Amino acid sequence: MNKAKAFFERLRGKKVAFIGIGVSHERLIPMFSDYGASVTLCDRKKSIDDFPEYKEMLIEKNIGLHLGEDYLKDIDADIIFRTPGMYYNNPILQEYRKKNVVVTSEMELFFELCPAKIFAVTGSDGKTTTTTLISEFLGRENKVYKGGNIGKALLPDVLSMTENDIAVVELSSFQLISMRRSPDVAVVTNVAPNHLDVHKSMDEYIDAKRNLLLHQSPFSEAILNLDNDITVSMAKDVRGKTLWFSRKSEVERGTYLKDGYICYKNGDVSERLFKAEEIKIPGVHNVENYLTAIAATYEHIKDKSIFADVAREFGGVEHRIEFVRELDGVKFYNDSIASSPTRTIAGLNSFKDKVILIAGGYDKLVPYDELGPKINEKVKVLILCGPTGAKIEKAVLSAEGEKPKILKSDNMETSVRLAFRNAEKGDTVILSPASASFDAYKNFEVRGRDFKRIVSLLKGKE
Repeated sequence: MNKAKAFFERLRGKKVAFIGIGVSHERLIPMFSDYGASVTLCDRKKSIDDFPEYKEMLIEKNIGLHLGEDYLKDIDADIIFRTPGMYYNNPILQEYRKKNVVVTSEMELFFELCPAKIFAVTGSDGKTTTTTLISEFLGRENKVYKGGNIGKALLPDVLSMTENDIAVVELSSFQLISMRRSPDVAVVTNVAPNHLDVHKSMDEYIDAKRNLLLHQSPFSEAILNLDNDITVSMAKDVRGKTLWFSRKSEVERGTYLKDGYICYKNGDVSERLFKAEEIKIPGVHNVENYLTAIAATYEHIKDKSIFADVAREFGGVEHRIEFVRELDGVKFYNDSIASSPTRTIAGLNSFKDKVILIAGGYDKLVPYDELGPKINEKVKVLILCGPTGAKIEKAVLSAEGEKPKILKSDNMETSVRLAFRNAEKGDTVILSPASASFDAYKNFEVRGRDFKRIVSLLKGKE
């Protein structure tokens, strides 16, 4: 019996509590119940009717409910699974640990039980596209499971995996902060201020990212960004092989951009793989995403033509400079994933001409100073809403350069209509908020889909 099978067989009679029922837990809750655990769902919501999409399953599996504002208090469990977005150092969770309750997460347990080779990606920007590209590359020659902070929980699949398979995982700082295992191949795309509304300091945020590397073996690989000072500083923590990627400089081992070509180098041997202009999805940040993903997979792929094939075919991931519609000569793009200033800067750099930008949202307490000059350079009309609107406006007005026309809005529908009303034929409208979505939406996916819905309902100008 393998390690994963043995774990689930030992669940019978255990009391297991799941905090929240999002992507990480929706498959685990019925699975743990089927293996004989006594399962309780803990959530701030007040009744089972507040879970319409899960109500039938919760009743069928006889799932206990611990609901309301005090949902974290008095949990009776042997094992508690925290949701990925819940801060590891939450004082109430710390108290359970002192009482010898196992407090863990889906990803922690997955890393413990997974028999497959693990590629894991973290960073402030570019995680999802890089993770997806790694999956696309490796999936041409291997059986690949993709998940983590992207798509779905992987723990339910651990019983199906073998040593010959590959798991490709995206990890956030919230998931990494408690990890005590690291992947076979660790990728850090970049590190910039983010999630400072939750992490007690920038140092804690950086250390959470660093955790991806700290528990690797001497036979592991780490892929780091030579163009980012913080990731460069992580090289000292690497126990195995270090590979680099860079858009600005030639590297000793890894990938770089030279004369318009994506190149791979190993010591004295270098190879041109394909022209960067062949990449189907726009933006210099996507060139960096390809450099990252190729550095991570080059030595694990036999047919190197796969890289160019994917570059020409891959149309991108939803909510990442996603083309939505053209109406009366105005193009609309959804970049809802841009929940930080650096991500919005990357989105703006994807367009040659000035754009109409919709920005603002939940405040993660990150600085917006560097966004101001870029908006003055790349934006003709700026539409602001949400709690960070005033901070973005201040950054714009304080920066040098020609200021855009600034408009205020209370909601997404007003923002979209203001954008279209102020657009001329040939203009581009982009939702790239530089902020989280939680002031108005459950997550950036819901925000992006609402933007697309509103854009799809627009009527042409008369």
